[in-house]
Amino acid sequence: MQELLKAIASGLVERPEEVSVTSEENDNGVMVYHLHAAEEDMGRVIGKQGRIAKAIRVVMRAAATRNDTKVMVEID
Repeated sequence: MQELLKAIASGLVERPEEVSVTSEENDNGVMVYHLHAAEEDMGRVIGKQGRIAKAIRVVMRAAATRNDTKVMVEID
């Protein structure tokens, strides 16, 4: 799942080498993925009115559903 998120984000930004993803499991058993990108690329990752960020979250939830897990994506 981390690789999927990193691949999606890397395709959106101008500096893909600065994209990183970390993960942790919260108290409710939900995997929380933290997406980090260069400051100047954050607009590309979030998108106009958050549309890109929402689409990334939808894709990640769909992939997690196939694995019977729950995920959250935080964009830092």
